[in-house]
Amino acid sequence: MKEYTTNNVINIALVGHSASGKTSLVESMLFNAGAVHKRGNISEGTTVSDYRKNEIEHQHSISLSLLNFEWLEKKFNVLDAPGYLDFHGEVKSALRVADFAAVVVNATEGIEVGTELIWDYAKEGAIPRLIIVNLTDRDQSKFDTVLASLQERYGRTVFPFMLPVNEGEGFNQTADVLRKEIYTFNNDGSGDYTEAKADGEWGDKLDGLHEELIELIAESDDTLLEKFFDAGELTEDELRSGLHAAFQSRNLVPVFCTSGEKNIGVKRVMDILARYAPCAGDFREVYGTKPDSDEEIHHGATVEDHLSAVVFKTISEEHVGELSFFRVYSGAVNTGDDVQNSSRNQSEKMRQVYYMNGKNRKDASRLIAGDIGAALKLKNTHTGDTMASAKSPIILPEINYPKPNMHIAVSPKARGDEEKMAIGLSTMHEEDPTFQYRVDSELKQTIISGQGELHLGTVLERIKDRFNVEMNKDTPKVPYRETITLNSDAKYRHKKQSGGSGQFAEVWLRIEPGQRGSGVDFKHSLVGQNVDRGFVPSVEKGIGSLCIDGILAGCKVVDLKIDFYDGKMHPVDSNDMAFQIAGRHAFTDAFKTAKPKLLEPIYKIQVKVPDEMMGDIMGDVSQRRGKVSGMDSDGHFQIINAEVPLANLHDYSTALKSMTSGRGMFTQDFSHYEDMPHNEAKKVITEYESSRSGE
Repeated sequence: MKEYTTNNVINIALVGHSASGKTSLVESMLFNAGAVHKRGNISEGTTVSDYRKNEIEHQHSISLSLLNFEWLEKKFNVLDAPGYLDFHGEVKSALRVADFAAVVVNATEGIEVGTELIWDYAKEGAIPRLIIVNLTDRDQSKFDTVLASLQERYGRTVFPFMLPVNEGEGFNQTADVLRKEIYTFNNDGSGDYTEAKADGEWGDKLDGLHEELIELIAESDDTLLEKFFDAGELTEDELRSGLHAAFQSRNLVPVFCTSGEKNIGVKRVMDILARYAPCAGDFREVYGTKPDSDEEIHHGATVEDHLSAVVFKTISEEHVGELSFFRVYSGAVNTGDDVQNSSRNQSEKMRQVYYMNGKNRKDASRLIAGDIGAALKLKNTHTGDTMASAKSPIILPEINYPKPNMHIAVSPKARGDEEKMAIGLSTMHEEDPTFQYRVDSELKQTIISGQGELHLGTVLERIKDRFNVEMNKDTPKVPYRETITLNSDAKYRHKKQSGGSGQFAEVWLRIEPGQRGSGVDFKHSLVGQNVDRGFVPSVEKGIGSLCIDGILAGCKVVDLKIDFYDGKMHPVDSNDMAFQIAGRHAFTDAFKTAKPKLLEPIYKIQVKVPDEMMGDIMGDVSQRRGKVSGMDSDGHFQIINAEVPLANLHDYSTALKSMTSGRGMFTQDFSHYEDMPHNEAKKVITEYESSRSGE
C-alpha cells in the first residue's frame, strides 16, 4: 500500500442496530474500491469482516473488524462494529478511534434502540455523524417516514444528500441534492451508475433542497453566511470547504440512501465521503494526561510530533498470537521501533506492524499519524493502553465501556480444568473488556459478567473451541445479609476435660441492632479480673468468622453492635481456642433470640423500550417484585426507572430481549439492602437448612 499523508486518511466507524445491513454495505465498498474481486455473502460465510467461526455459523457480526481500501486518493479505514446490543463494547472501541460515525439505519424499521444508543455514544465523544438509510430496496422501505423521524428526533441539521427515486424492490435510482441530478445504478451489482439532470417535479424538489443545504452550510460559518446573504449563493470552493467544516463541527448530519446488498448508491456515498468527510488531518491537537498525574497535557497531531497511539482492541488468533489494534494520533510507528507503554511504564518492541482487512494482514513498514493498524505480540500492552514516545510520555483517555447487565456462575465440567478455565477467562477479558469475571469468595463461585446471554454464550463457546474446556453454567447466588431487629444477650460456658489440660471459657455478651450499612461493631466493656484482656481478640475472632459464615442462611451478618461485657476463665484451662468457641456459641444464642431477619440487595434499573411495549415491561417489573420510581419519554421511546431485587434480575436481559424482540435495553446498578419479605426469606432459609442437612 502506498504512503498517505494524515490529511488523506479517513477513519469511519460503521455502526447501527442489528440487521441494518452494515456488513453487506462495507462488502460493496471493498468491491467498488477493488480491494476484493467478488462481493462476499453473509449466508455463505464469505464476507471479509465476518470471518470468525462463530460469526459464520450465526450469520451476524460478533467482533469489531478493521478494513481498508483506497478511493479517490484517500485511504479509508472502516471499523465495522456489531449491531447486537450484547456487543456494544465493540461500538465504543470503534467510536473511540474514528473520525466520524456512519450510523446505518434500516429503511423498514427506522430509529431503533441501537440507533439511539450509538447516537448518545457519539454525542458523548463529540464525534461527527452521518446517516445511511440502508435496505432501501426492501418492499417495506419507508425512506420519507424514516427521514422525518430522524429530523424530528435529532433536529434540522439532519439533512438528506440523497433520496430514493423508486424505493422498494426495484430500487436503482437516487436523487442527488448536491448535484441536482438523478443517478441510475446498474442492476448487475457493479455499483456503476449514469447521471442525468433532474427535471420536472424532481428538478423543483432538488432545487429547493439544494438551497436549504447551502443555507444550512452557511449557518455554520459567519463569513459564509454573510457571503450567502450578499450574493444569494456560494461558489463551488466555498461550498466544498463549508460542507467539510459543517460536517466536522457537527452542524450538519448528511443522510444517504443505499442498498448495500445490491450495491446501489454506495459509490456515490464513497465519493462524497472522500471529498467532504472529516479526516485524520482535522485533528490539530492530542489531549491526554501526564503519567502518574492528573495534569492535563497536549501536543501536536502531525507526523513530526512525538508519538502517541491508543490500543482499542486486542485479539488472539490461532497460529498467529496476540494482535493489538491501535490508532496513531501523532508521530509515527515504524517496524522495529522501541516505544513506551505510558499506561504501564514499560517498553515495547514493535516487531511486526500490519494493515488489516478482516483476517488478512499486510506488512506495514510505517504507520503515520491518523492511521490505524495492528501490532503482533506486544509483551504487556492491553486494550485501552497508550503507546508514546519515551521522550514525551502521555496517557490518552481510555475507552468508557458499558457496564455488564448479566451475570452467570461457571465451573469446569471436568476435574483438573480449573487452570485452563482461568486462562480462558483471562484471555477473553483481555480481548473484550466488557466481559468480566471474578472469583467471589463470599458466594464461593466464579462469576462471569457481560452484556447479555448472547455475549456470554459467545465467550464460553470461544473458550471451549480455543482452550478445550467446557463449563457448567448456574445462576449466581444472591449475597443476602443477616441482621437482627431486637436487643438480646447470652452467656455461654465452654468446658472440656479429657485428661491432661482441658478447655474452659465463659463469655457474656449483649447485641443490639446497628445502623444500616454499619457492618459489625465489636467492643468490650470488661471490668475487674474475671477475664484476661488477652482473650478479647479470641472472642472477636470467633464471632468474626461466624459473621462471615452466617447463622440463618449462610449469609454475611451485618449491622449490629456486640458488647463482650463479662465472663470467666480458668488459670490453666483457658486458651485462645476455648474463648473463640465460647464467643461463637454465645453470639449464636443471642442472635437467634434477637428476632433475626434477612436483607436482600436491591438494584436500580433503567429500561428503554419503544412506546408500544411499555405496558408489558411495567407488568413484568411488577412480577419481579419491582417498584417503578419514575418514567420519562424520549422520542418514540419510554424510559422506566425502577428498583428490583437482585434475586429477580438474573434472567432480565434475556427476558427483555424476548419481550421487545431485541428492541429494548437496560442498565443496572446496586442501590441498597432492604428487608426481605418473610415468605421469600423463609424459602432461602429452608433451602439453606436443606443443603446443610444433606452434607
